[in-house]
Amino acid sequence: MQTDALIQAGLNLIGQALSIYDSDLKLAACNARFAEMFGLPEALTKPGADFEATIRNLAERGEYGEIDDFETFIKTRVDQARAFQPHYMERTRANGRTISVEGAPLPQGGWVTVYTDITATKSQEQLLRTRSELLSEEVLARSEELAATNRKLAATVSALEEAQRELTEMEARTRLTTEMMPAHIAHVDSGGRYTFSNRRLSTVMPGRPSQIVGLHISEALGNDAYARVLPHLQMALAGNPSTFEFTDTGSSRRIRVAFTPDETENGVYILSMDVTEETQARAALQQTRRREMAAQLTSGLAHDFSNLLTIILGMQSKLARMDLPHDADPLITATLQAARRGGDLLNRIADITAHRAWRPEPLDVSAFLADLHTLASPSLPDTIGLHVTTDVTKRALLDPGQLQDSLLNLILNARDACGTDGQIGLTATEVRDTWIDFTVEDTGAGFTQDALQHALDPFFTTKGDGGSGLGLSMVYDTAKLAGGQLQVGNQTTGARVTLRLPLRHAAKHLASELVLLVEDSPDLRITIRDMLTNLGHSVIEAASVDEALALAHGVPDIAFVLSDISLEGDELGTELVTALPDKPVYLTTSLPLSDPRHLDAASKTAVLPKPFTQSDLATFLGHQEPTP
Repeated sequence: MQTDALIQAGLNLIGQALSIYDSDLKLAACNARFAEMFGLPEALTKPGADFEATIRNLAERGEYGEIDDFETFIKTRVDQARAFQPHYMERTRANGRTISVEGAPLPQGGWVTVYTDITATKSQEQLLRTRSELLSEEVLARSEELAATNRKLAATVSALEEAQRELTEMEARTRLTTEMMPAHIAHVDSGGRYTFSNRRLSTVMPGRPSQIVGLHISEALGNDAYARVLPHLQMALAGNPSTFEFTDTGSSRRIRVAFTPDETENGVYILSMDVTEETQARAALQQTRRREMAAQLTSGLAHDFSNLLTIILGMQSKLARMDLPHDADPLITATLQAARRGGDLLNRIADITAHRAWRPEPLDVSAFLADLHTLASPSLPDTIGLHVTTDVTKRALLDPGQLQDSLLNLILNARDACGTDGQIGLTATEVRDTWIDFTVEDTGAGFTQDALQHALDPFFTTKGDGGSGLGLSMVYDTAKLAGGQLQVGNQTTGARVTLRLPLRHAAKHLASELVLLVEDSPDLRITIRDMLTNLGHSVIEAASVDEALALAHGVPDIAFVLSDISLEGDELGTELVTALPDKPVYLTTSLPLSDPRHLDAASKTAVLPKPFTQSDLATFLGHQEPTP
């Protein structure tokens, strides 16, 4: 109330009459000069006074001169007020005094009007006209016109200042919106220099600067990335939009870029997004589909071939029991061995084409590699050493079974390459928080050029009859199932094979944290809630995405969310991952690994398959006791 009084006191100090009406044509404020100039009763100068009542009062007291039709006159003035337009005018009142009237609409509706008594100014103009008979009528008219123009110009300047303020607010809102987008949004001119950019470049492509306005695109991206985008940038500058993807060498991330020509300023709008996880999930899905096609193509052939081998083995067994010449025994034995080798080969083909899926679970990489060293060492002669090192300290989400098979395969290949003596090294390293690399190196002869070209092809082998040619193919298959890569090459002293897998850090939570459990089955919700409380957690519950979001936004102490994928309503639990970017969200499901919903969830966060025990849940959460 004190503030209102101060504002009113300030308005009363203004020498001009001022009134402010809102969009409902009710008086919002006026000063004492307004009431004094028009002789208004107190009721029409209080906030809430009706505009129509004020006009009626003035008209009845002759303010507007003689009026033929009062109601039509008042209605016209009210209609004009509802469609208020900025204006400036001068009029002579019934009492003979001249006033100027300047009105301007308000952004939120309504208008403000300022009334200035210009009687003295008009008198001086008339006096000037009277006393300056020597001045031409044209000069006098020009002076009057200039005075009126100056007053209109002042009103226009005020309107422009208001428009500038609104534009500034709009620009601020637009910039805030671009900063909230999980993408880099920018504009470059025809010379390739940034004229606008949000501060997301360093998020999309780690290692780059955030403040890049004024820089050339090559300075912001670096020479390697600039060389990759330059052809597409030139296309866009020529007026052709372009969308493409490339792998950023500096950060190992997959980047999707859209260039849109700006024909008005001969520049280009840029939208860049990090699609690394999407690419990994897409690669895994493509490999799964390839495997399904291969299984369909080979299953019938393998079945018939197995029947033929069974007949051959049976016939050779009968021959072995018959009284045949001694020189027939080696032939029978060789035939049996070849048939059994054919059977083993069929089993290997079945392993490749049979349904497999990447089943990630929390894994202590250091402990896993120590166990792998113990497992692999008995297969190596004393003259071949195996050295295992890692700098990975956090638990990662990996499939221990398939990873163990793949690394054992690589180690045994390295053993065969070393011959009678040599060294094998196995290292595990994190690559820019995006990948985890398992690299096996040996001191053997390395890959030949032919082997480098065909090492990943099924049935290609350099071991003659001693190899099936399926070892590296199975490791490659594992890499693709996980959404990763397999790289083969040579080093100075031998071969190097790197199994690169997507890096997802596993959860590690204290037992005392608050958990939001989202599960639509009441029985399952009770069971999982009991598991969590037995582990020391406090639990709040929801059955749908909407309920979960309401709780997550309303309860700031929630440490993480544990949700089923399938919930009440049309929305999946997977949507919580993107809806709550600042809060860990983990998913559970009974959907098969081949289900697209399960694959999509696994590409975004850690997934715990059902059924699971309390021990499984504790391992999944990386449970540790709270520090006293």
